[in-house]
Amino acid sequence: MKEEIKVVRYTEDRIPDVIEYELQLRAEEDVWGWEIDEKYKQSVKDSFRDKRFDNSLSLLAYVDGKVAGRIDAVLLPSRFDGSVKAYLDWICVIKSHRHKGVGQALMNELRRLLKDEGIDTLIGLTASNDEAQSFYRAVPDSVMRDTGIWIDIK
Repeated sequence: MKEEIKVVRYTEDRIPDVIEYELQLRAEEDVWGWEIDEKYKQSVKDSFRDKRFDNSLSLLAYVDGKVAGRIDAVLLPSRFDGSVKAYLDWICVIKSHRHKGVGQALMNELRRLLKDEGIDTLIGLTASNDEAQSFYRAVPDSVMRDTGIWIDIK
């Protein structure tokens, strides 16, 4: 049976829902690289008042009143060619809700919002695990190309 999925924008009043989601992620899979501590919570709260986040677009997928997935993107204006593209920074679905349409619902809503803004390209790094690769290959009208690089600024 397909779950009823409601996708909404991530707003500051939804932080407690996201904290619960983050804790559930960790309960189901212990692979996350940061702790959900007071510093993390404060940084997230502060991001809603920091102008550097004005180009951010974050969405939450709710199933049965709880966050089951999240997608985060940022708009990237470039003077290289005068375009605005979007960068897919994060998409994650709680393991127990995977393969039930949550990730696709998030991706579809993000694409709809970007199209409404006149943005025609979404670029993202892909996680290297097989499950993530399978998801990315299933995204309609997409192609895997180029290689990503992470550069730590020290």
